[in-house]
Amino acid sequence: MTDTVTLSLDDATSLIQNAFVALGVDQTASLSVARALVEAEADGQVGHGFSRLSDYMAQVKSGKINNAANITTKAVYPAALLTDADCGFAYAAIDQAIEQGITAAHTYGIAAMAIGNSHHCGSLSIHVEKIAKAGLIGFMVTNAPSAIAPWGGTKPLFGTNPIAFAVPRQGQNPLVIDMSLSVVARGKIMHAAKTGQPIPEGWALDLDGNATTNPQDALKGTMVPVGGPKGTALALMVEILSASMTGANFSFEASSFFTPEGPSPRIGHYIIAMKPAEAETNFAHRLEVLLSEIVSQDGARLPGMRRFEKRADAEQHGITIPKSYVDLAQSIVTAP
Repeated sequence: MTDTVTLSLDDATSLIQNAFVALGVDQTASLSVARALVEAEADGQVGHGFSRLSDYMAQVKSGKINNAANITTKAVYPAALLTDADCGFAYAAIDQAIEQGITAAHTYGIAAMAIGNSHHCGSLSIHVEKIAKAGLIGFMVTNAPSAIAPWGGTKPLFGTNPIAFAVPRQGQNPLVIDMSLSVVARGKIMHAAKTGQPIPEGWALDLDGNATTNPQDALKGTMVPVGGPKGTALALMVEILSASMTGANFSFEASSFFTPEGPSPRIGHYIIAMKPAEAETNFAHRLEVLLSEIVSQDGARLPGMRRFEKRADAEQHGITIPKSYVDLAQSIVTAP
């Protein structure tokens, strides 16, 4: 059985932040990375948590992730922002874009945030939740290195290209929807490969197009799209918003998130923040009418609610993670 360590959320955040600072990443970007990875871990999204550390660190060391990124954001239209991540970590660039985008959305009723020259952005739910907590509706898409073939094809062309959506609720946690356009997020397969676990059949295909339960073969092959041809059509939509609207690489042009070799992936993210016209539409009340109808059915539940249950438990009891991940971060912090 894998040895594990339990850390409080604060201790886990400090450990990751200190590790990246030791690698030459500035304090602000290091804190953005740490908060995102720890929150993903707390929410049960382990494929976007501590399992990313070794890959991120190797890419900082090789220069694939720019540890001195100069993130800039400009308004190309009054309510449309363009952020250049400068081939650094996505998290700090997204934080900057969202901070300015929230202000613009409260002013104009809507704001679009296009982030280019970026890297892996982890769990999208984390980003759109920030928008919802500011009283706005958040929508986000991102592309990623190619992993899904177009329908009828055999060569990976689209990324897993996730979509996320968050809506504020009065006196309750936001409604948050976050889904990959592959049957599962690729990070789950990466985590399985690193921990020596098989994956369920139906998640991925090997290089020959055969179903596989071997995560290593899956990473070399293709992901199975959700909904068949509908999934690949959605992936195309995400590709256009994420890359064409941001000046970023398409998925088939992007280098791997997992290896230190090669240039920066330079992928893109596209975010929209929308302000409900509460007085005119009675948005909050009407939303609750809809959600109440869903949960009134036996066995039905709202998407994303388990994340908040897991997070509450993690806030009280900490997060339990493989010791090897903690040892890696501590070795960087204490290196001479």
